[in-house]
Amino acid sequence: MKELMDLDLKQKLKKEKSPAEPAEKTVSAESDDIVIQFDDVSKIYPGDIRAVVEVNLKIKIGEFISLVGPSGAGKSTLIKLLTCEERPTSGRVSVAGRDISQLQKKELPFYRRKVGIIFQEFRLLAKKTVYENVAYALEVSDSSNEEIHEKVPKIIDLVGLTNRTNALSEELSGGEKQRVSIARALVHNPKLLIADEPTGNLDPVSTWEIIELLFKINKQGTIVLLATHDREVVDALEKRVVTMREGRVVSDQAKGKYLL
Repeated sequence: MKELMDLDLKQKLKKEKSPAEPAEKTVSAESDDIVIQFDDVSKIYPGDIRAVVEVNLKIKIGEFISLVGPSGAGKSTLIKLLTCEERPTSGRVSVAGRDISQLQKKELPFYRRKVGIIFQEFRLLAKKTVYENVAYALEVSDSSNEEIHEKVPKIIDLVGLTNRTNALSEELSGGEKQRVSIARALVHNPKLLIADEPTGNLDPVSTWEIIELLFKINKQGTIVLLATHDREVVDALEKRVVTMREGRVVSDQAKGKYLL
């Protein structure tokens, strides 16, 4: 059954790729469309715990990247550096040419609105509907009622939940809950969507549905960074794979496989 789903996903993804789409290449230092760049970035915690060690990484507009590695490899810390939850001990993390470690506290909310993030845990508001969960992400940023009423139905439709708009979060399946989480992450039209183990709590069918949705979002121009331990998903995507081990990037393949 799982092998059949793998094959089905591969066929669907290949159909969506343009025949004229050039072969993917690992990002080079000369690229003009680099949006995110890690330059010799290290993060060392007290006790000389080296979570990230001298990482150099460049991410271009519209890329889909699978970030893989064993537990403790540094993936979560790398993500926290990108969302400004952590600051590098040394090196520079730049987004659109700006060192994000230099952002002032008042600038962080505006920056984070352009970085959507979803987690393994769905983190939905209990006793709230799909619409209310998605609308909340706009309400906390002081969006107008007009903007909320305009945006929320469109985003719910994008993630395929129009027929569940008024369903309570507790009435949703795991896959549906993750779709709501993705919808919330998309309300501010982020340039980057970070998916941190988004399928870890899902059954195989729901897993492929979420991966296809992420692929669809990526085809619309959003950078997707998928942190995952799922070998079948990574191999089926045939996208760029960055492998970390002991805080270091040990492999960066343009059309990669799960190497661990």
